[in-house]
Amino acid sequence: MNKSAYLIGCTALFLGLILSSCSKGKPTSMKPGKQSTATGLKYNTGGKAKEKEFAVRKFKGQPDGPNLVYIEGGRHVMGSQEEDLLTARDNIERTVTVASFYMDETEVANIHWLEYLQFAKDSGDQYLEEAMPDTLVWAAELAFNDPYIDHYLRYPGFRYFPIVGVNWKQAQNYAVWRTEAVNRVLAMKKGNKEEKQMAKDGGGRIPLESGIVLPGYRLPTEAEWEYAAKAMVGTQYLDENNDYQRIYPWDGHSLRNPYGKQMGMFLANFKRGRGDYAGIAGKLNDGAMITEWIYAYPPNDFGLYNMAGNVNEWVEDTYRPLSFEDMQDLNPVRTDGKFMTKSAADLKRKKTVDYMDDVKMYDKTNFATLVDNHVRVYKGGSWKDVAYWLAPGTRRYLEEDSATATIGFRCAMIRAGANK
Repeated sequence: MNKSAYLIGCTALFLGLILSSCSKGKPTSMKPGKQSTATGLKYNTGGKAKEKEFAVRKFKGQPDGPNLVYIEGGRHVMGSQEEDLLTARDNIERTVTVASFYMDETEVANIHWLEYLQFAKDSGDQYLEEAMPDTLVWAAELAFNDPYIDHYLRYPGFRYFPIVGVNWKQAQNYAVWRTEAVNRVLAMKKGNKEEKQMAKDGGGRIPLESGIVLPGYRLPTEAEWEYAAKAMVGTQYLDENNDYQRIYPWDGHSLRNPYGKQMGMFLANFKRGRGDYAGIAGKLNDGAMITEWIYAYPPNDFGLYNMAGNVNEWVEDTYRPLSFEDMQDLNPVRTDGKFMTKSAADLKRKKTVDYMDDVKMYDKTNFATLVDNHVRVYKGGSWKDVAYWLAPGTRRYLEEDSATATIGFRCAMIRAGANK
């Protein structure tokens, strides 16, 4: 045997050993093996488990959720890149890490909410009443906005415009309903006989352990929303280095498109100045006196539309001016400021205590502040806001049971078990 043939033979043998080793492999979520690595007991992956056998269903990875875009997590500098015009000092830069997650490609639209109202109607008058948006948010003194009150939600021409007039609580309820609706569809497609019947009947919980349903839709945290809006993944040029920061969800310091055939066109709809919502007839630059089609402007580098302009968006967080100091640096969030104490006695009494930045510090009774445990952050700027509020790092807040014509929302979802 000559030297070349010998080397080829050795190489083939070596590759064969590697492939053989890899084929056995270690157990994974999608290939758990036929028996437990802890007890040696056999699994039953067919769903017809014998007594004392643990049923392990086939799992092909987290199913794709309607309208969701994958957002790869990572390190992120929260805070505004703009001057703090209000001197609030509530968005000072801080480095955090956000785990991978999913976010809606677009804002929730009128047609999506009408679909929700149809199901709410079938659930009873009280549920329907709680789900109804406040269409009177369009009403204004000395302004002829009456057509929007009657038509914005229901007229087909506005179908794919963002829903407004919904408060934070209603957005939360929608996310719960949407989870159930999507999981019923998935169960009908991929469930076993029992799960398909449950989905058909509209009752019972389809177990997460089955692997055929999704984790819950929810509002994004402020950190997730800001991370997704800036989309710094588009500025990465070399191994963990970003070439530049971003004020808005796009490159540069301008609100206009710097590239191609759309050069000079605005990248979001907003209020350009006193009395100027869209520009001059014949060349309406941002093209929208009020809201716009949810796909109207170019998406950011994560593929998300209207992360600046169109409507502000509710996020999960309770507002505190010092959140940037208090919150964890991994998946930060501030909810209602309370948590269950750990002693058995307190757990039994369901006793809660304030966690940092106690609401008692804020004198709302004497109108010195509006901050309490029921005000929620909203982000993004809207058709009625000046450009300052389009920067993802800026923060505002509103009572969780209040609604306006400038606030909508989109949903998010965890990425379970993997960062890819």
